[in-house]
Amino acid sequence: MAERIYQQLKEDIFEFRLLPGDRFSEGEVAERVQASRTPVRLALYRLEREGYLEVHFRSGWRVRAFDFNYFEELYDVRIVLECAALARLQALDLQRHAVIDELKHTWLVTPSERLQDPQQVSALDERFHCALLEAAGNTEMARLHLEITEKIRIIRRLDFTQAARIEATYDEHAQILDSVLDRQTEQAQRLLTRHIEISKQEVRKITLHRLHVARP
Repeated sequence: MAERIYQQLKEDIFEFRLLPGDRFSEGEVAERVQASRTPVRLALYRLEREGYLEVHFRSGWRVRAFDFNYFEELYDVRIVLECAALARLQALDLQRHAVIDELKHTWLVTPSERLQDPQQVSALDERFHCALLEAAGNTEMARLHLEITEKIRIIRRLDFTQAARIEATYDEHAQILDSVLDRQTEQAQRLLTRHIEISKQEVRKITLHRLHVARP
C-alpha cells in the first residue's frame, strides 16, 4: 500500500498535478487514496528523503520548490563524471565490449528505426549516460552518477516531450559514440559536454513553461 501511494504521489509531482509550494496534510492524502495514515506517512517520508517534499510539523507537507541552481549544479557534476568515463574508455577494447555493443544497437540506427515515445526515449537516454559510467568500470563513479540521475529525473524527462529534442538526442548520441569508437576522446568529451549543456537549458525552459501552464 505504501509503495502504491508513493508511486501515485510521485507521478502527481512529475505530472505537475501537485505543484511546487502546494501544501497538504496526511489526512487529505489518506482520504484521497482511501488508505490509513500509516502507509501514507511511509510514502510521504520516502518522498521527503528523495527531495520531493518538505515536512512542517505545524502546517503539514509541502511540495519542494524547484531550485534550478541545484539542478544545474547536478548537471555540471554529470559532465565531470561522464567526461572522466570517456577518458577511461580509451584504454579498453571497445570492439568486444558488451555495453558499448548495446549502445551501438540502440543509437546507431536509421531514422525509421528511431523510437518516438517520450517515456521510452527518456529511459534509453538515462541508460546511455549511465552505461558510459558502467563501461568505464569504476563502480563508485557509476554509483554517484546514478544518484545524480535519480535526482534530476523530475526535470530531465521533460526534454523528450518534443519531437525535435528526440531527434537531436539520437543524432548527438550517435556522434558521441562514433567519436568514442574512433578513439577521438577529446572530441567525444566536447560533444558530450555540449549535449548535456543543451539539455540543461531545454529542460529549464520546458519546466518553467509547464509550471506556468499548470498554475491556475
